[in-house]
Amino acid sequence: MSMDTREFRRALGCFATGITVITARDAAGMPVGLTANSFNSVSLDPPLVLWSLSLYSNNLAAFQNCSHWAVNVLAADQQALSQRFAQTEGNRFGGLDFSEGLGGAPLLEGCCARFECRNETHYAGGDHLIFLGEVERYERFERPPLLYFGGRYRQLGTD
Repeated sequence: MSMDTREFRRALGCFATGITVITARDAAGMPVGLTANSFNSVSLDPPLVLWSLSLYSNNLAAFQNCSHWAVNVLAADQQALSQRFAQTEGNRFGGLDFSEGLGGAPLLEGCCARFECRNETHYAGGDHLIFLGEVERYERFERPPLLYFGGRYRQLGTD
């Protein structure tokens, strides 16, 4: 069966997702991060989450080899942060305030939740690598989430 990838992508856009920025440290100790909406819970016992990254990403090796990564779940007022980390060029962390989590993974301020994960396992998944992590620490804040639906940003109670 041949598939129209553009239409497939539009159909996937019917599923509302939260927006995250996944962060870690590369082999040289530099912070790396990217915007992802492929985040998902897997298990409560043990606490496991997953996300996926394109095999063509410049950050692939950094995330494969780090000891820990963090999932920063963006709040409704953090659209600019999502766009900043969606860029493929430039210093995404330049001038940005963040704290250091487990394994040095950067923790962004102002999120609605953060999950600090041990880099557990990777699985091949087509043109992506699926990262499975064990949550070792998390925080939850009373802030509304930033959502993505139908090819654009949304907020709860609007649109």
